[in-house]
Amino acid sequence: QVQPVESGGGLVQAGESLSLSCIASKDTICISSMGWYRQAPGKGRELVASMTSGGYATYTDSAQGRFTISRDDAKGAVYLYLQMNNLKPEDTAVYYCDAVYGTPCLDGNTDFWGQGTQVTVSS
Repeated sequence: QVQPVESGGGLVQAGESLSLSCIASKDTICISSMGWYRQAPGKGRELVASMTSGGYATYTDSAQGRFTISRDDAKGAVYLYLQMNNLKPEDTAVYYCDAVYGTPCLDGNTDFWGQGTQVTVSS
């Protein structure tokens, strides 16, 4: 299946760290970029960090300096990671992995989302 699969969420206290993982294993040659998004209760989904196939990373202001995104393009799969340090209660959300598929598999770019993993940070 094209849908990425996340793992690694959980409950931590403020100031602690957590690492998320995602694997995309279908038609990986067509993945142009991957990213982490999050959605807190009552809010819209927002970008946390993304990385292109060439390794260029982008972070939002809230993630910059605390979170690190990394990517490993193995044979037949792409692994995406998010190392989150110094977590804050406002980081509490469902975190989603996004894989953007394009040429040669698809015309244009299409997002494929994982099922999400819950991250809860207690104060």
